Amino acid sequence: MRKLAIRTKNLWRKEAASKKPRVIADNSWLLQLIDDQNVAADINYDKSSLKTVARNTMCVVCKGAKALCGKTRCPIIVRLKYYFRAMPLLEGLDMDGASPPGVFVGRIGYPYVYAGPLVPPVHEDTRQYDLPELWFGKSMDDIVAFRSMLLRGKYRVHVKKFEDAGKIMDMTRELALSIGSVDVELALKKKPNRALVLDDEIQPFGPSAPIRSMRVVPSRWDHRIEKAYYDTDLKAAEAVKGLFEKGVMVSRIQRAFSVGSFGLEDNRRLVPTRWSITAVDSILSKDLMDKVKTFPEINEYRIYESHYLDNRFEVLMIPNAWSYEALEAWYPGTVWNPSGQHVVMYSDWEPYEGRTTYASIGGCYYAARLAVCELLAKERRQATVIVLREAHPGYIMPVGVWHVRENVRNAMRQTPLKYDTLDEALERIPSQFQIPLEQWIEDSKLLQDALFQKRLTDYLKLQ
Repeated sequence: MRKLAIRTKNLWRKEAASKKPRVIADNSWLLQLIDDQNVAADINYDKSSLKTVARNTMCVVCKGAKALCGKTRCPIIVRLKYYFRAMPLLEGLDMDGASPPGVFVGRIGYPYVYAGPLVPPVHEDTRQYDLPELWFGKSMDDIVAFRSMLLRGKYRVHVKKFEDAGKIMDMTRELALSIGSVDVELALKKKPNRALVLDDEIQPFGPSAPIRSMRVVPSRWDHRIEKAYYDTDLKAAEAVKGLFEKGVMVSRIQRAFSVGSFGLEDNRRLVPTRWSITAVDSILSKDLMDKVKTFPEINEYRIYESHYLDNRFEVLMIPNAWSYEALEAWYPGTVWNPSGQHVVMYSDWEPYEGRTTYASIGGCYYAARLAVCELLAKERRQATVIVLREAHPGYIMPVGVWHVRENVRNAMRQTPLKYDTLDEALERIPSQFQIPLEQWIEDSKLLQDALFQKRLTDYLKLQ
């Protein structure tokens, strides 16, 4: 079933790609939305600056009014609102503001990539703009609002030769190691890219522009990260684990990791932001997982719960040796199932020995694994863990794997529901989900094992 789900996902992506040609859209429908006082009463705009690139022809037909994608709100309208609010502040070739601090390393063209700072045009405490640990509980609008304010400065560099790339890369790395907001001045080669991309699969982001020069006000580095940076005999994985043990936030470790701050001197390189996030989640969760396996098993069935951004999480812990599984159910109208007629389910798992291949469902697998391992390591216990997720149409656009990590972390902070038997625990799940329990069991390797696989102890009990 898992392989079927993977094939379904890949077939859907191919089908979606064939149905979504890149076209230049007619701006008139967007301008009508802007003129609608119910939609954009507080938006100031310049019609000449609105350029649209539509990758989804359904958006052009829908025009934000017919809900053809099945979402509860049009993600394009949400982006449009904050796009025009930020636009007047991001004009011209010179810009200054307080970076959260934030940096971004792209992956297009690897090993030659674009890297640079994230800078909003405001001078205040902007730490929350690029610190996912502070985002849980914020609305989709809040997240889009402050992400839209971040100008993404771009500087082309080879991932293995960034040490010789000059002052712009040196200052970008300085930002990544800073502990608080840092004042930055940018001179751009050209005005920020003003195109509004009409694609409901792309994370919200602000405009981007190539950098001509950059100035950073001297800042205070996180001394824990600074120590790892100067230790060129310390392997990157050991640096990541050491910083986590010292209480450094995961997102700050990921940021420093992406700009080549850790590892043996000759092995350091830039790591695209998307890859660095999953790499750190994987390193940390594997280290915790190895520790968890040495602890005694829990002695009851547990269920932890969290609901946020129209995503529902149920985490089932079974008193057994460590193993882990993540299952996702995407409703029609959601990010990975925008035009489907039925719920699509994906899953992946690993036994006690762990896994040697990349999880088919991507970074969310490792983000959730880290969150559950944090709790088990803290309690000095091990268990079989199954993370179940339903993504509903209110999740109108992707915001990043951080929301899976923080959602599951939130579940782990709650007092768990405890049961004496697996059947009792499984009665809880259908009351929180819309998908029948039978469907979850059909797609879950570990649930099937727990329900139908006989253990040696079962035979001993009969004697």
